[in-house]
Amino acid sequence: MADYAFEKNYWGNCTNTFDEEQKHFVYARCMGIPLGHHSFTPACDRILDVGGGPASMLLKVEKLKEGLVWDPIAYPQWTVDRYAAANISVRTLPGELLNAAGWDEVWMYNCLQHTNNPEKIVKNCLRAGKVFRIFEWLDIPPHDGHPTMLTESLLNGWLATKGTVKFLDGVNGCLGKSYSAVLTGLT
Repeated sequence: MADYAFEKNYWGNCTNTFDEEQKHFVYARCMGIPLGHHSFTPACDRILDVGGGPASMLLKVEKLKEGLVWDPIAYPQWTVDRYAAANISVRTLPGELLNAAGWDEVWMYNCLQHTNNPEKIVKNCLRAGKVFRIFEWLDIPPHDGHPTMLTESLLNGWLATKGTVKFLDGVNGCLGKSYSAVLTGLT
């Protein structure tokens, strides 16, 4: 299992999540998620966010009927309470143990490099919903808290599709080579 101490330490008490939240709108564009005014407007009711942390993109979804954040780290209770106020449940388990099914959409972004078995997590996500949207950073060598280096060929193989690769130039804190894909007609 991955060592999640680095990631938990990064978030601290979870009161300043801006560094990651500003990136959400870049991730959403790459993942084909429709944008509203400071929000997301997907055409679905139920969304699972794998690895959503303490400030999931689901908090920005207009008219979300049901959400689930599946993340291996236990964050402060106030983050769980905030999720509950937005019809979002939390499961504190690693993505390797994801056993959810029947979701309209599954979202995963900036998650897999933090794990030891990203292929298993991808396979679990593909079984969990009708649509799978993914955004990940590519070609970053392993370092503290990031034991896995993702490549375009690895992700294309796990997803059995060719994702979109582009270099992001620093807008909203997003700098580097990225991979995104939207898979539909699943489950």
